[in-house]
Amino acid sequence: MHALIVIGHHDPASLTHALARQIAAGLHASGHTSEFADLASEGFDPRFSLADHAVHRRQGKPPADVLAEQARIERADTLLLVYPIYWWSLPALLKGWVERVFSNGWAFDQAADGSTRKRLRGMTVHLVGLAGADATTFARHGYAEAMRVQIDHGIFDYCGAQVLSSTLLADSEGAHAEALLEQARGLGLALFDNRHNAA
Repeated sequence: MHALIVIGHHDPASLTHALARQIAAGLHASGHTSEFADLASEGFDPRFSLADHAVHRRQGKPPADVLAEQARIERADTLLLVYPIYWWSLPALLKGWVERVFSNGWAFDQAADGSTRKRLRGMTVHLVGLAGADATTFARHGYAEAMRVQIDHGIFDYCGAQVLSSTLLADSEGAHAEALLEQARGLGLALFDNRHNAA
């Protein structure tokens, strides 16, 4: 099986990148393959442009960079997003990738009467968010639930994709990095475990 690992961090020396590499190592150790979509190093432009707006309005074709991202997703058996949590959400780089790539006509069909057809049924998604705050803070303020509503439901369910796991790696600025890296490797090892994916 093959996973597309999308990295939403600008610094290749970041803990986010190290976690993504450990997930890939776990996948490889369990006999699977992966591909990195390192958005910053690849120079992906997250800005929703006039061309993207034309795609949304069905008045133009997707730009080449968007088509390339959609093709990578289609080649994968699952999509895995690895990102730092900025202001209780996706970082702008990754949010812009979603806005441009999950476009009308590819991820969903929006009809003139306002109805929407989900086009990504069958796609599976795993989310790995790295937080500076601890898990207690997320729970106390309801941030974890807010993120599930916004990302799991608001983005992926809207398009018909199924979020199989949503992992919060908390207290990244206070916890020992080795423990988080071990957890990430474990995620990779179990990613295509049938028992996990049946949940």
